[in-house]
Amino acid sequence: MQFPEYRPRRLRRTESLRRLVRETHLTVDGLIYPMFIHSGKEARPIPSLPGQSQLSVEGAVKEAEECMRLGVPAVILFGVPPEEKKDAVGSYAWNDEGLVQHACRAIKKATPDLTVILDACFDEYTSHGHCGVVLEGDVDNDATLENLARLALSYGRAGCDVVAPSGMMDGQVGMIREALDEEGFAETAILAYSAKYASCFYGPFREAAGTASGFGHRRGYQMDPANGHEAVREVALDVGEGADIVMVKPALAYLDVIARLREETDLPIAAYNVSGEYAMLKAAAERGWIDHDRAVLETLLSIRRAGADMILTYHALEAARLLGR
Repeated sequence: MQFPEYRPRRLRRTESLRRLVRETHLTVDGLIYPMFIHSGKEARPIPSLPGQSQLSVEGAVKEAEECMRLGVPAVILFGVPPEEKKDAVGSYAWNDEGLVQHACRAIKKATPDLTVILDACFDEYTSHGHCGVVLEGDVDNDATLENLARLALSYGRAGCDVVAPSGMMDGQVGMIREALDEEGFAETAILAYSAKYASCFYGPFREAAGTASGFGHRRGYQMDPANGHEAVREVALDVGEGADIVMVKPALAYLDVIARLREETDLPIAAYNVSGEYAMLKAAAERGWIDHDRAVLETLLSIRRAGADMILTYHALEAARLLGR
């Protein structure tokens, strides 16, 4: 018997047919909105991140309420302290009255059902802009771990739902898990920046958060962009230490890494659609070179298709509005 030729276009003919056979679905449920918190009273626009601002605590609460209205389930907060609050070890990061601690409490009071994630790193808080304690010109891994435990406990006391260590220190997940459990915060989850690459796509973030390093570089503790096998090893270590979610950062240049990790772990995978990726799209759209709204959704869909369960993205609110149409 001669079977008829398979013709894929049959299932692309109408929108309803395309919907029926669609393999990947982008929904608001997997979006996480990053916010920058500063000590002022007014929003301060970030030139390299069009549409984004450094927010006051009050402004962050309003954005959190907008997230709830649009169905975005989570935010992640980054502190932008005044220069006089910075020191060599970033001690303001574990001040219980610090910016993100204050913002976390205010957001949880106003929107108790919104998940609040607090980024756990020191580059925003150190006078040198690196992610930990610097000894002899390099970030000391173990000294930084001790301070990460202090930071995690401060975040636990602030009432966050998730702690997100992003400094790529060896053993950071295990140190944080142990500290949280011993102090009664066993229900606080850990989102590990497991595969964070030494990428050129962080430039606008470093302007937004004031994290440009005063010397050297981060290639000694962030991952080499050439490496994929290493990401598998990093994730395995974090899973073994108690991570609840693992993350790849950046997203678009590392879709292959996301896809590979999807095959390696059954934990939820997050991907960070970082500032440079956001800024490139905005710049192209401003020049009329691409359709902004379609590009936003296509970009986020590609990250989902690669295997990410959740996406940290500055597009979260505008994507939620587009998806709600």
